[in-house]
Amino acid sequence: MEYQPLPIGVEDFGKFYTDEYYYVDKTLFIKELLDKKAVVNLFTRPRRFGKTLVLSMLQYFFEDAYDLRGNKTSYKHYFEQLDIWKAGEKYTKHQGMYPVIFLSLKAGKQKDYATSVEQLKYIIIEEFERHCYILDEDILSEKEKLTYKSYWYGEKSDSEYMQSLKFLSRCLEKYFGQKVIVLIDEYDVPLESAFFSGYYEEMAGFIRGLFENTLKTNNSLYFSVITGCLRISKESIFTGLNNLYINSVLSENYGEYFGFTENEVEKLCDDYGMPQKYQEVKEWYNGYTFGRNNIYNPWSSIYYISDHLANINAYPASYWVNTSGNTVVRELIERADDAQKEVIGNLIAGESVTIPVHEDITYGEIYDNMDNLWNFMFFTGYFKCVAEQFDEWKEQRFITLKIVNREVRYIFINKVDGWFVDKMKATDRTSLFTAIISGDTKQMTSELNKLLQPIISYHDYSENYYHGFLAGVLSGMANYVVRSNREAGKGRSDIFIKPLSRFDTAFVMELKVTDDIDDLEEKAHEAIEQIMDKEYEKELRQDGYKKIVRYGVAFAKKDCLVVKDSCK
Repeated sequence: MEYQPLPIGVEDFGKFYTDEYYYVDKTLFIKELLDKKAVVNLFTRPRRFGKTLVLSMLQYFFEDAYDLRGNKTSYKHYFEQLDIWKAGEKYTKHQGMYPVIFLSLKAGKQKDYATSVEQLKYIIIEEFERHCYILDEDILSEKEKLTYKSYWYGEKSDSEYMQSLKFLSRCLEKYFGQKVIVLIDEYDVPLESAFFSGYYEEMAGFIRGLFENTLKTNNSLYFSVITGCLRISKESIFTGLNNLYINSVLSENYGEYFGFTENEVEKLCDDYGMPQKYQEVKEWYNGYTFGRNNIYNPWSSIYYISDHLANINAYPASYWVNTSGNTVVRELIERADDAQKEVIGNLIAGESVTIPVHEDITYGEIYDNMDNLWNFMFFTGYFKCVAEQFDEWKEQRFITLKIVNREVRYIFINKVDGWFVDKMKATDRTSLFTAIISGDTKQMTSELNKLLQPIISYHDYSENYYHGFLAGVLSGMANYVVRSNREAGKGRSDIFIKPLSRFDTAFVMELKVTDDIDDLEEKAHEAIEQIMDKEYEKELRQDGYKKIVRYGVAFAKKDCLVVKDSCK
């Protein structure tokens, strides 16, 4: 069966019409925008939730458009079969009626201020070039045309480009006789890059100047829509902007327009002949709450459908993880103290954490304290809000958070495991290795307990969890090969430690887990008995090893005890 192509990475609304991509209709966003009449609208959502596509849709709907040759064109037919057209003439009369300025600031993601501003100036220059048809008639004065060309040719200073969109707005209003719609995508990308590269204050100054002139003192502005991942504090960027309407993931309005709703995902599965996969999509990519709407990650949902068209039995994957380095998860782990590490482990295991809400932090404040970091991760898509409270005495709003879904849980597990491996590589385990070889179980117990304390647990302290821990700790043991879960004798041993020389002693380890620290010794001896009963050392003998030591290792949360027995 032939299906419509899936729009993986498609952000230009026009391509859905011209190339017949599958489209989830979000055009009623236009209706709500016109009904609410806010002058400056800021929408913050996680990455890959359709923000760029929504802005592209607004441009195609509202713009009194000209093609690249300066010829008048119309996109009315793009919308005639969509929901906005069914809303009636009150809304459709706005189609194709306004000049539009559309900028994406993602080009400002650079390593230094000069390069970043140069790239931002270039995208502004491109917008002047896109509208250069207004120079063909005598509507603008000669002075305005000269100034226009100075911006277009890149001849103005950095500070003058802060005024550029205000000037362009005035020229467009004069030409069309209509006030201007300004669309700005990924407004916070240059700020994020500037923070991590050390020029945040300079970049904040440029963006503040650009926004203040474009959005605050611009009499040619009809309305503006700005999108990003994080709400930057009003004092930092939007100074004095009293007409700013902020819509974050906690806001009640516009909840269904970024990401997919349950009905939309269910229809997506049906339309591509896999209704039986809906539950799996729900487990992996559902869980976001925007306002009162339950939302699915659209990027991952589409990728899942695409992969399962090729192989219906494909295993679900964490597609969202590949859209960013997810370094913030690593930062959370690195900066967490022992109590916070326990919280992280509990979150991965499905529990929650309650934090005070800070919606308007700056990038410069993210790492000031753990509350800011939790907030940043919530607003950028790693957690979902499952409850809200308001502390009357502190006059503070609190939210209770959980990891969103299995996809994001995978990201956390991947980063925790990576952190553990790096930590083990950096830890001197010489004393532990020496104790294993010499048979000093007291020293082994002491060294393992030291290593257990900072580790993040997320498997309810199961035997598999401790097996992974011990295998990781023993990796890199010089002149020995560590094997885990190998078929041996009548069953499966937990860990073999094999010296390169058959003249040296080999070791068999069996693990046991208990909830009661008083049972550690009994469980450790049970492990020894299991090694003997199941003849786990048989493989080692067949491999030529004559001297073999059995170790029983018992764990109770973050404590352990080691006992030994020599094979005869």
